[in-house]
Amino acid sequence: MRRLNVVGCGRVGKTLARLWSQSGALMVQDVLNPSASSAANAVEFIGAGRAVTDMADLRPADTYLIAAPDALLQPIATQLAERCAAVPHAIALHCSGALGADVLAPLRACGWSVASAHPVMSFADPASAAKQFQGTPCGVEGDAEAVAEATRALVHVGAECFGVEPAHKRLYHAAAVYSSNFLPVLQAVAIELWEHSGVPPELTRHLMERLMRNAVDNISAFGPAAALTGPAARGDSAVVAAQTQAIQDWDPLAGEAYGALSALAMRLAKTGKVGTREDTQC
Repeated sequence: MRRLNVVGCGRVGKTLARLWSQSGALMVQDVLNPSASSAANAVEFIGAGRAVTDMADLRPADTYLIAAPDALLQPIATQLAERCAAVPHAIALHCSGALGADVLAPLRACGWSVASAHPVMSFADPASAAKQFQGTPCGVEGDAEAVAEATRALVHVGAECFGVEPAHKRLYHAAAVYSSNFLPVLQAVAIELWEHSGVPPELTRHLMERLMRNAVDNISAFGPAAALTGPAARGDSAVVAAQTQAIQDWDPLAGEAYGALSALAMRLAKTGKVGTREDTQC
């Protein structure tokens, strides 16, 4: 069984390492986090591995999962590359949706095979994410050997892998942000506006859940354009302008967002899409 070292074991790292360990896809060997407590907590959650806090304590492994924040990927790759003499060939994977495999170039330069493997799901809670992972789409790109290994390990735990064009990773990830990460923000604004309007707090959660579920069901059944409703979908620019001003008086940034989203909604209602590009690829 291939040995796995995890470098930067937060929510994504813990989820994948636990799934791979429990399924037998990979043997978790060392788990590196900045603090002893965070490393120990990660090992406890995974149910396997040895907690370490120093790069020098990592034992040679076949595969390295670098699950650190985007800004740390290249510095970590550079640090690992300094150990290439001890590990002349290995596979290194990162999970960033916005950065390509090239961010691990220092490791590629010393003979390693590198790839990015981005699971398209929310990792708000690792325990929940591990239970929900079956069927998760995963965008993969990079060197052939690393892509093959990432695909094998991910498919082993139920993922559905697909290729991503490296030059468009930022747009690819921005799409996931639009689809998932902005949803909590929009619901938070809605709840605050309802409460500001005098709706009893005990009803706001019910309103949010009902509207959100209806919207998701309609989008899934009919697609975004056909599911669109509201003043922007009807082309009622007077209502949109009045609401935009009212929200700006409440909070300027929220008002600006409402105006921009309404403009996109009007474009979607008229043309069936929000982008102005005629081609389907950037």
